[in-house]
Amino acid sequence: MFDPWIVLELAALGAGTGFLAGLLGIGGGMTMVPFLTMIFTARQFPDDAIVKMAIATSLTTILFTSVSSVWAHYKRGAVRTDLLKYMGLGGFLGTFVGANFAGALKGSVLAAIFAVFVGYSAWQMIKGKKPKAGRSVPGTMGQTAVGGAIGFLSSLLGAGGGFITVPFLTWCNVQMHQAVATSAGMGFPIAAGGLIGYAVSGAALEGLPTGSLGYIYLPALLILAVGSVVTAPLGAKVAHAMDVARLKKVFAYLLFGLAGYMLTRAF
Repeated sequence: MFDPWIVLELAALGAGTGFLAGLLGIGGGMTMVPFLTMIFTARQFPDDAIVKMAIATSLTTILFTSVSSVWAHYKRGAVRTDLLKYMGLGGFLGTFVGANFAGALKGSVLAAIFAVFVGYSAWQMIKGKKPKAGRSVPGTMGQTAVGGAIGFLSSLLGAGGGFITVPFLTWCNVQMHQAVATSAGMGFPIAAGGLIGYAVSGAALEGLPTGSLGYIYLPALLILAVGSVVTAPLGAKVAHAMDVARLKKVFAYLLFGLAGYMLTRAF
């Protein structure tokens, strides 16, 4: 029987991560994965599948949240479709491969990888340093390869890859607003590759809860997607009236705490 409390918990999580994404311009994966891990642990999901399900479900929500964001950027002419075409293809393939790779790892190993990357991201957020432009955008093969690497890492973290895509494009002399918009566009192919990859890698696993598509927990996906899509525009609106730079440093300390929690899952 479906637990009504999990609906409230997931709705609150979706609303919170959506608001933070709109407010701080940070994808929800870094906060969504640890909290999903807590929720799934409390419901006694299969132990080794918990982190994988949290990552897979978080990653797949980007299918929904990226659409409205990309459309808004596209209408302003900010999306570099010339870059998105090949980086997006690489992102799709990289995430599909990464999801199958992640399915073969122990959940504790994935938790450790997540903790290290989130901890590093939090440290970079506190330092507040931005990459300096130092080169031009690589050619077609280079773009596809970079997209593949971003997708592969995203599949292990349950995130849309913005934490790598934006700094990389900025480093390649792409204007910041175009880098952010193109990064938002990368979210869809990355999430699509993750959906297929995690559905395939968990297809034969027995004992997963009812409503699972491989490692993706569909009830959570639906509730999280609705909550985050509704609150993300509100967060973006509030951002214009607040000192977001200071908030990002406060948020970074929260990420340190979540990274610590994920380390407890690893060890």
